[in-house]
Amino acid sequence: MNRLGVLCLALLAGGSMRAYGQTAADSAGIRTTAHDYIDGWYERDAARMESAVHSHLAKRLVYQDQQGRSRLVDLTAMELVQSTRPGDKTPKAEQRDSVTILDIFGNAAVARIDANQWVDFLHLIKWNGRWLIINVVWENRPRTP
Repeated sequence: MNRLGVLCLALLAGGSMRAYGQTAADSAGIRTTAHDYIDGWYERDAARMESAVHSHLAKRLVYQDQQGRSRLVDLTAMELVQSTRPGDKTPKAEQRDSVTILDIFGNAAVARIDANQWVDFLHLIKWNGRWLIINVVWENRPRTP
């Protein structure tokens, strides 16, 4: 059987194997992971950040260069964790960390973090019983004069 056939069978079988939906434990796990991520950033706590992300994480930002072409900023899990270490903590008065769970389906979820200078859209997966961030797409907030 080719790979497409195996994938189709896996998708069909997966729908009947267990219930798909949001539980209170899943919501709590997702919120905890999202706060470990953003609060780890604010507090410059690399270990806390690392606990929230899968080792295959990709974090991306699309921006326009000076010629109007789209460009991509692309960070790995290691680059994100390493960039968390240096620098001063963000003062509590400047921290904004609203977490909204947008959807949960089985072992996949999407959440939004409204941070002080940007908005993050998180893709989370339930990995070995824990919710971890596997992808982040972010957009900077417009700078206020």
